[in-house]
Amino acid sequence: MSTIRIDSDTGALQEETIKTFSTTTDHHKQHLDAGALFVLKSKGSWWHSGYHLTTSIVAPSLLSLPYAFASLGWTAGVLSLVIGAIVTFYSYNLISLVLEHHAELGHRHLRFRDMAYDVLGPRWSRYYVGPIQFTACYGTVAIYVLWNSDGTMKLYEFVVIFGVFMLILAQIPSFHSLRYMNLISLVLCLLYSASAAAASIYIGNSSKGPHKNYSLSNNDETRIFGIFNAMAIISTTFGNGIIPEIQATLAPPTKGKMFKGLCICYTVIIVTFLSVSVSGYWAFGNKASALVLSNFIDHDGNPLVPRWFIMMINIFTILQLSAVSAVYLQPTNEVLERAFADPTRSEFSARNVIPRAISRSISVILATTIAAMLPFFGDINAMIGAFGFLPLDFVLPVVLYNLTFKPSKQSPLFWLNSSIAVIFSAVGVIAAVAALRQISLDAKTYKLFANV
Repeated sequence: MSTIRIDSDTGALQEETIKTFSTTTDHHKQHLDAGALFVLKSKGSWWHSGYHLTTSIVAPSLLSLPYAFASLGWTAGVLSLVIGAIVTFYSYNLISLVLEHHAELGHRHLRFRDMAYDVLGPRWSRYYVGPIQFTACYGTVAIYVLWNSDGTMKLYEFVVIFGVFMLILAQIPSFHSLRYMNLISLVLCLLYSASAAAASIYIGNSSKGPHKNYSLSNNDETRIFGIFNAMAIISTTFGNGIIPEIQATLAPPTKGKMFKGLCICYTVIIVTFLSVSVSGYWAFGNKASALVLSNFIDHDGNPLVPRWFIMMINIFTILQLSAVSAVYLQPTNEVLERAFADPTRSEFSARNVIPRAISRSISVILATTIAAMLPFFGDINAMIGAFGFLPLDFVLPVVLYNLTFKPSKQSPLFWLNSSIAVIFSAVGVIAAVAALRQISLDAKTYKLFANV
């Protein structure tokens, strides 16, 4: 504990305080498990949090937004996108405030499940929040490993090649180590979003473009379930699920840093999400594919824009996919490190490096196998959104805030948070049913290791 002296020698006072903080930090490190100590290093700035947040949210799943619009129409599509942006920006800030509050009380939470354990209790953390977060993050890795490329290769062969590349990236030691790769990822998502929007506009103005039809299904059941399936896709697009882990990478004190990082992230979100969804739906209407890039080639296999341009978009996307996958591997890496590493030994000692390489490699191999077996991007995207990201990103943040700060039940804030929790819980349940229904309808086209 620092000694406070009333002295003109402020430099000496500052030095004494810094030394005390360093000693406290060293003491804190001694009590960290290997997952927190090696994977969730607290060294980053607010700029770095912006890079991490952008990579974790602005991902190739945004290329499914025109497909979601096809089930919603113009008004509901734009409105859902705006509501998703407002609610998630609000929710992620609430999580950050809860984390900051507990840090000020001396209980800094480095993981989502740690925060849930403290606020909701051990059973909710162990049997609900932990499994949902792990499933959502690991399922996201499997989705992002899946990507269809042009050429004569079968899809599962391409997935395996990308999986081998991910084996290398999975060995990057810590979340903080990804900061510059995630800056490149930010640039890449702007590039492929701009390219996809430009291609959609070009095709929409071309005589080769499809007839624009924005009508919704005449079948009431199909239309209703399509709406909730689209909402699940949009929730996946805004999904994060690792806000505490990203905030854990910030050097203390963390107060206010995540808000700045979120501002960077949501500036990119506004540019990319709106440009892709509006241009894609305008160009292809209700014929928009689960991935808008599929619309750039007609039924006869002829490209509607120059083939090199399609290849360029795919290259930008694949490169960013690697960063996204590496980010969502971090919760899995943290669990593996916690289980197999020794925090009393050096991070790069043989005792820790060998188990790290083996466990992370097995993790990526499993994700690659899942992606190759089930190459149905749109349906699985909706399912992960309904079962994972809706509860993690729309419901739990407001619940955790109300339980932590206990706002008056007569206050507008309490009722706003409660309304968000109830509404999006209901949306999540219906979206889950809609996602499972869509999978059952498409089951006739399902085939393990299909080349779709």
